[in-house]
Amino acid sequence: MLSYFAAAALAVFAYMTAVFLIALLLKDNSIVDIAWGLGFILVALTTLFLRPGFEARHVLITGLVVVWGLRLASHIFLRNRGRGEDFRYAKWRRDWGRWIVPRSFLQIFMLQGVFMLIIASPIVLVNRSSEEGLIVLDGLGAFLWLTGFLFEAVGDHQLKRFKQKPESKGKIMTSGLWKYTRHPNYFGEAALWWGIFLIALSVRGGWAAVVSPLTISFLLLKVSGVRMLEKKYVGNEEFGVYARRTSAFFPWFPKKG
Repeated sequence: MLSYFAAAALAVFAYMTAVFLIALLLKDNSIVDIAWGLGFILVALTTLFLRPGFEARHVLITGLVVVWGLRLASHIFLRNRGRGEDFRYAKWRRDWGRWIVPRSFLQIFMLQGVFMLIIASPIVLVNRSSEEGLIVLDGLGAFLWLTGFLFEAVGDHQLKRFKQKPESKGKIMTSGLWKYTRHPNYFGEAALWWGIFLIALSVRGGWAAVVSPLTISFLLLKVSGVRMLEKKYVGNEEFGVYARRTSAFFPWFPKKG
């Protein structure tokens, strides 16, 4: 088992170092957001091809990760194209001053690499496993993954269409999935990793992979997701009204009034 995790760690270290060097040349650390989903594909394929042969579960979990990672990377690339460095990374660039290079390497690229390995743990556990045949847990996991994937993909698409309309400038998205949760894409992200975890429960020692959905849920709720994004809207009256009637994360019917 250690060889699988060691191979994944080595691949992630080399990958994130390469992304850091590209960001250094471009003076744009926000390209790490594009690299995020692709890094999980790297882990999935690295551990899959370490195997002497493939079973259905190995192909299933790797396939789900590839579909998710490609969609996320392409969405962020198209969204950010021509916009320059994201406001979060631009702020850190100003705040860190002459320490921007070492702090970027350690606090952005290597830190995200560590989180990537933690969140990817169910993929590694499944791909190193020898259990054959799919069971009910695999089906439940795939269903939950699909639910989360649709929330993330549809939510992103709805927001993109909303922002393309000239009359939407300066306004808050409150329709579609955004009527039921202020962050359908973040909810979807968490849900699909809980689905991946259910698939991992089908193999020996899979329970340990609970660290994956717990970590991504914590990051989305308390660190880089909901909390950080909503700081932009402090004092925005329209968002305040929207926030009072709409669930922050879990989809639910909006409050009246």
